[in-house]
Amino acid sequence: MKYPDVYVKMVGEDGNAFGFMGRCIRAARMAGLSTEQIDEFLAEATAGDYDHLLQTCLRYFDCD
Repeated sequence: MKYPDVYVKMVGEDGNAFGFMGRCIRAARMAGLSTEQIDEFLAEATAGDYDHLLQTCLRYFDCD
């Protein structure tokens, strides 16, 4: 996991892709990640389909 100190709640939340990305971005900002780090996550997360987005979230952040 790239940023284990960034927690993102996924279970029991809105399951659409924009909802996931929004929660990840908010959590990353709150944890103090730079704009470049967040942009890197977004570029990776949007480089594929929905499953790729979820896998990217799990690779970058502490998600439940």
